[in-house]
Amino acid sequence: MVGIIIAAIISFAVGGAIFFFAGIKYRKKIAESTVLSAEQQAEKIIEDSKIDAERIKKDAILQAKDEMIKQKDEFEKEAKLRKKELQDTENRINQRQDLVDKRAALIEEKENNIIKKNDELAKKEKDLQNAKQREIEELSKIAKMTVDEAKDNMMQKLEEDMKSEMATYIKTETDKAKEEVEKKSREILVGAIQKCATDHTSEATVTVVSLPNDDLKGRIIGREGRNIKTIETLTGIDLIIDDTPDVIVLSSFDPIRREVARIALERLIADGRIHPGKIEEMIEKAKVEVENTIKEEGERALYETGVMDVHPDLVKLLGKLKYRTSYGQNVLNHSIEVSNLAGTLAVELGMDPTIAKRAGLLHDIGKSFDHDVEGTHVSLGIELLKKYKEKDEVIWGMEAHHGDTEPKTIEAILVQAADIISASRPGARKETVSAYIKRLQKLEEICDSYKGVDKSYAIQAGREVRIIVKPDQVDDDSMIIMARDVAKQIENEMIYPGQIKVNVIRETRAIELAK
Repeated sequence: MVGIIIAAIISFAVGGAIFFFAGIKYRKKIAESTVLSAEQQAEKIIEDSKIDAERIKKDAILQAKDEMIKQKDEFEKEAKLRKKELQDTENRINQRQDLVDKRAALIEEKENNIIKKNDELAKKEKDLQNAKQREIEELSKIAKMTVDEAKDNMMQKLEEDMKSEMATYIKTETDKAKEEVEKKSREILVGAIQKCATDHTSEATVTVVSLPNDDLKGRIIGREGRNIKTIETLTGIDLIIDDTPDVIVLSSFDPIRREVARIALERLIADGRIHPGKIEEMIEKAKVEVENTIKEEGERALYETGVMDVHPDLVKLLGKLKYRTSYGQNVLNHSIEVSNLAGTLAVELGMDPTIAKRAGLLHDIGKSFDHDVEGTHVSLGIELLKKYKEKDEVIWGMEAHHGDTEPKTIEAILVQAADIISASRPGARKETVSAYIKRLQKLEEICDSYKGVDKSYAIQAGREVRIIVKPDQVDDDSMIIMARDVAKQIENEMIYPGQIKVNVIRETRAIELAK
């Protein structure tokens, strides 16, 4: 029994081993089959990848070829354009070279002509000197004088002849020119001035405010001076209250501040309530009123001159000129005068007056700035007109109105003339007594510095000077030359409005008494 069991166990073990090895063999077979399948797939994937890579390579090559062709076309196009530009430049250079060659030929021809003329002149001068020398020798023989004596005698005679001829020529040409110029200019200027007549009032640096009675002075001063301090602080003016009955004085170099203070003070007087709070309220209202007045005055200037399309900021600056003066002349009214005069002169000359009137109206716009802005009113005006895109012709007209630069247009000359006319007419401007006296003294000093002058008098408020010469030292021909020389010296050494007439007087008196 035991043997049977052992045999059964051995049989089972052997059978199990057989099955185990059979399973291993089967699995090995399956594994080999799987490996073979994977290798086949890998080879297929590699083959497909090669095909895709080849296709991508062909596409990249085609794309690169297309890009290359495109760049080539663009390069050829740009090359053609550059070639055309170079050809055009070369043509222009060739044309300029031809012009240069022609000009060089003309210059060379002119130089040859000049050299030829110089040679001719040198020859004539030599012949003249020889003739002069022969004449001197002949005169020396005839007059039994030395060569130097004959030369001095001849030079003296020649100088006298030339002096007489020069004086006659100057007088003739001057009279002729004056006759023509005065006739035409009188017609133009008188016609222009008659069309522009405005009234002017002289403005100073103070404004006087009338009071109903002197009792108001104490109320304006206020307790411990608080009211007057408030007014001066808020307006920036000096309030002068003295013994003058029923008036107070507002003092400031800024006329706009004086105007604000005047309006506010008059309203405070009318209201009767004078205290710091009310003062501040009235001053604010006065500032608004002055701003509105400035705008209205600028618009009035445009209306009276007919100038259109002016920037609003320029209109406001024009209005500020109402509160500016120059030698006592209101600058806004002066600008309106200059605009109308320049326009009228342009019409008289057959020109379009638009530019002349615009430049005339804006010629003093730089004076609207306060003292805290540095620069002359001309330079400030140029910057301002450029800022607001005014035309170059208008800027040129404004730039040259004081003669600082040469006029570039006819309109600039007309503005310059209109400015002088407006400023120099009697009563338009005033000057201080000291400056007036110094100007008259300078005039007489210039006249007295000439040889042969007996007395000189500055008359007609310095617009005319009369020179009385000694008749035994200055003849009729010399007095004409003296008048011209004095006028030139006055122009070079003095600054004055308008013009100064120079009269040279020479007279000989014979006095006898009948007994």
